[in-house]
Amino acid sequence: MGYRYVLLGTGRQGLAAAYDLGRFGDADDILLCDIDGKVADSGAERLNRLLGRRVARSRQLDVANTRTVATALDGASACISSVHYLYNVDITLLAIEKKVHMTDFGGNTDVVWQQRALAEDAERAGITIVPDCGMGPGLNVSLATYAMSLVDVPRDVFIWDGGLPQDPEPPWNYACTFAMGGLTNEYDGHAMFLRDGRITPVACFADLEEVDFPQPIGRLEAFVTSGGLSTSPWTLQGKLRRRLENKTLRYRGHCAQFKAFSDLGLLGLDPIEVKTSTGPTPGATTIVPRDLFHALLGPKISRDLVRDICVMRVKCVGETKGRPACATVDLVDRYDEATGFTAMQRLTGWHASIMTIVAVRGETSRGVVPVELALSGRRVVEESRRRGFAITEQIDDVRAAATV
Repeated sequence: MGYRYVLLGTGRQGLAAAYDLGRFGDADDILLCDIDGKVADSGAERLNRLLGRRVARSRQLDVANTRTVATALDGASACISSVHYLYNVDITLLAIEKKVHMTDFGGNTDVVWQQRALAEDAERAGITIVPDCGMGPGLNVSLATYAMSLVDVPRDVFIWDGGLPQDPEPPWNYACTFAMGGLTNEYDGHAMFLRDGRITPVACFADLEEVDFPQPIGRLEAFVTSGGLSTSPWTLQGKLRRRLENKTLRYRGHCAQFKAFSDLGLLGLDPIEVKTSTGPTPGATTIVPRDLFHALLGPKISRDLVRDICVMRVKCVGETKGRPACATVDLVDRYDEATGFTAMQRLTGWHASIMTIVAVRGETSRGVVPVELALSGRRVVEESRRRGFAITEQIDDVRAAATV
């Protein structure tokens, strides 16, 4: 007997997750729900075509209406939330009420803490909820725990990850493969790292550096963005003696561009009054700067089709058999011509589906489980390789470790 899955939001990453559930998750039924009924319909048609069987169906649904979400969850084995993180606490409560396993793509650590406060309720319901799955946070943290397992005594973990167009076009040299709101959320506020073993806030756009990758990727810049580690600094505090850090990778020049936008106030969420000097009757209007920024920049960096590349590197520095050691794990993935899924869809969606599948099979703890504890890094790597992800690893000697 197979499982029944519900996807809430099926425009991009959610559809890729549904595809993976159809391939690897023993799915008997996959319900695709979206506020845009046409998106859900086309997603179900595409999924059935790719999987070669009629397993997916569609439903128009607004997640703001908890009654309709509750109805969609009736009889489900698990659900994946691919909607804005502001809805995830309410969806978590519904999942507990309906005794349905749940994962989500998160995006805000404060929301994850609210979900984790429901851990006892979820455990009593006999379900597993894993917030903040995806590429980062998500797979980056899983690869970090894997790199830690390759060193006897881990001391420092450094993570670099990012999604980029394979053929960048100036002046932006960037294409957004997920919601604009998710992008600007990452560029606002501060990240939480471990430094000298202590939880430490670090401002977005700080600590700019350059990192070299094999051609054709070449040299990229890396800088701090928010939320990429979710709750893992708190979980790994004490296990890592010194540092845990995560930086976002972009083509060179990106950090300066977007830091200038941030410094100008265009990422602000507080409404401002803007005087208008055009037209017959000049006056004033109120706008939210970030809404204006989305409206202006979104069309410039969004594409219907993005042949992208996702790059991830994790280094764990520590000791093995009493000698300094450095474990490096690299992952590179590209747009898939066969399925039409972007690398961002694959890495984001499939990490969530992996966590969902182990939840329904009873292979992880019950409750609200942080992504760094839900499944071992080694198991995540095994499942990722099974799906065709190119993951390499290397253990360096004392000289290589000393250069980090």
